[in-house]
Amino acid sequence: MAQFYELEVIDIYKTIREAVVVTLRPSKCEVDKFNFIQGQYLTFRQNLVGHELRRSYSICAGRDDGILQVAIKRVDGGAFSTWVNEELKIGDTLQAMPPMGNFYTTLNASNEKNYLGFAGGSGITPLLSVVKTTLAQEPNATFTLVYANKAVNSIMFREELDDLKNIHMGRLNVIHVLETDTQEIDLFTGLITKDKCAQLFESGWINPSVVDTAFICGPEPMMLGIVSALRAVGLDDAHIKFELFASSQPGRIERLVQSKDTSSDTNQTTAAITLDGATQTIRMLRNVSVLDAALQNDIDAPFACKAGVCSTCRCRIREGEVEMVANHALEDYEVEQGYVLSCQSYAVTDTVVIDYDQ
Repeated sequence: MAQFYELEVIDIYKTIREAVVVTLRPSKCEVDKFNFIQGQYLTFRQNLVGHELRRSYSICAGRDDGILQVAIKRVDGGAFSTWVNEELKIGDTLQAMPPMGNFYTTLNASNEKNYLGFAGGSGITPLLSVVKTTLAQEPNATFTLVYANKAVNSIMFREELDDLKNIHMGRLNVIHVLETDTQEIDLFTGLITKDKCAQLFESGWINPSVVDTAFICGPEPMMLGIVSALRAVGLDDAHIKFELFASSQPGRIERLVQSKDTSSDTNQTTAAITLDGATQTIRMLRNVSVLDAALQNDIDAPFACKAGVCSTCRCRIREGEVEMVANHALEDYEVEQGYVLSCQSYAVTDTVVIDYDQ
């Protein structure tokens, strides 16, 4: 079952005009459930205008900050983000699942590593957590952060980043790339593309040959260009971590054209779904995702984005086969081990055995 817990809002402040930072406090008996790893996110649930909404937002606090904090930027037409920015107040409660996500690498105080980060807009949120925690827990590490925004007034956490540079003198380098505002250095104006990355590498602002791990969080076109540029200079996928906060594939409304006889055995699959130790066997249409089939049969499977981005709906295929039509969250080794995103997975065999508990 997708377990949600009450979190009390104990502070709210604006980082820019269209974004708020919300500090949350779990109950004393549930504090351990909300211990997080840098770069992870929370999935929230809220009923608004008669509909249940689920949204995922990255934790922006460092592991050593002693607080649980997320930043939520208002999105045009976004019901949840607008409600948080306009109506949420100190003393309210939010329902959230425990932290999830794999946008991190294991830290060790003896490491002397060089990290590289790329963030676009609100993509700075998980990277702020990663930067804070890495610099605090690896005293010999360095971090270069390339942060893309439309203009100066849209830079989230600008003061916090300046403070981090002062605290960790010489170990954090922040390069702001602005789309519309002109800067003294022409290279820092425009969009972060594959070519822009190549120019940053060639000009000496970034030395990719010494990078141990690169983190990328932003819109898909930006992310794909950066990944391509990093591969071109020899960084392999095992050392590239990415977190996609928006996708050009927001989930398929229709997977296949349905047969006139949707009850036909050729259009259905028998699925055994295990969740919280209980297994339920259902019949499901092959043009319905595993997640939607579970929800239609009153199985409270976990989910958030339904776009293959957040990994909240991750499960393991124990028997049978499914087709996963989009994956922006799972690592290659997870897919090899049989893990899939159930919101993007459709049965292709007559029977499938699905385990959410693995």
